Amino acid sequence: MSLPRPKAHNPGGVGGGKGGMELARLKPGRVVQLLNSSPLGTVLTPQAFARRRLEAGMRIAAAGDPDRVNLLAYVAWRFDRRHDDPSGHAVAGEQNQADLSGLSAWDAHRERARLRSAQLSRLGRDIGPIPQVADPARRAAARRDFRVFCESYLPSVFARAWSVDHLRAIAKIERAVLEGGLFALAMPR
Repeated sequence: MSLPRPKAHNPGGVGGGKGGMELARLKPGRVVQLLNSSPLGTVLTPQAFARRRLEAGMRIAAAGDPDRVNLLAYVAWRFDRRHDDPSGHAVAGEQNQADLSGLSAWDAHRERARLRSAQLSRLGRDIGPIPQVADPARRAAARRDFRVFCESYLPSVFARAWSVDHLRAIAKIERAVLEGGLFALAMPR
């Protein structure tokens, strides 16, 4: 047996009207209207709210009515999601530091996307130190000889014998790479 949920404290209702509205039992469209009526303007689209409702499941549903939303539970769920995800928190922290006040909505969106992309790019560059060369003699031999490179570094791929056509193609490739230039070559597989 579950305990009944307390009603949200809403003296005088949102907007001060008689009876007010019960924040624990709002229709989804009304939640979007309330959130978008702040001085920030549009902060949530109906489509984004529908995705978040699906993600949150019954955690934000009104007691006894899964078609309605408990606004306070939704806000608490969003708060928990924001602070439980360290990767999203780091990107958001950098975005909050940027001064977006003088930008239009579209330019602010583009700037936030740029900051997010830059943060992800920095995270992707951290691949660690380059390891030492395992066999310096093999590396030196393969440095200017493509055939030696293929046979020593990729022996399972280049296990078959080389044909005359292969050797001719390798010579043209080496000449173009080492001395510069272009070439065109057609040959059967």
